[in-house]
Amino acid sequence: MNTSIASSRRSGNPLWRPAIGLSLFGLFGTGLVYAVLATCLSGALFPAQADGSLIRDAVGQVRGSLYLAQPFAGDGYFQTRPSAANYDPMAAAGSNMARSNPDLVKRVSEATAAVAAREKIDPATVPGDLVTQSASGLDPELSPAAVQVQIQRVAAARGWPEARVQALVDAQTEDRQWGVFGQPRINVIALNRALDQAAHAP
Repeated sequence: MNTSIASSRRSGNPLWRPAIGLSLFGLFGTGLVYAVLATCLSGALFPAQADGSLIRDAVGQVRGSLYLAQPFAGDGYFQTRPSAANYDPMAAAGSNMARSNPDLVKRVSEATAAVAAREKIDPATVPGDLVTQSASGLDPELSPAAVQVQIQRVAAARGWPEARVQALVDAQTEDRQWGVFGQPRINVIALNRALDQAAHAP
């Protein structure tokens, strides 16, 4: 028999006491205290991000999140990627279709034709991220090329010079993460918000 177990039994110190103590520490120490401290600290240091990076209108009504794609109606807005989840955060998912799936090939072909007609460009020049779905179905970002082909339509719909829209696009363009990871990208939610703010600016 293990000598430590035998000595614990002889000394009248049951083994269940440290086991319960460790369980209570895990439950309250890491499950409660740590969670409360982390929540309070993140809320104090990063209030907007901790709140979900919510976007509110002039009266404080929540209109979305900076990091969740949503559809935009009207030619005066940049359009985001298609969504297999219909832009529903509670159903975030991709289509899970293989590239060889005939339904996927048909959908991408139809989407390419629709984007080409909407932007008045050659179907061969339609950027891939305008006709493909992200893994989550909620990716709010596009490549600069996918935004660039929409500038003429957005400017015409708003009655603005293209240079004005281009300046907003340039201001919203993010470089690679830390200059190394990923690709340059533009958050379409932030860009469309900047469009509306510019429209109401004095």
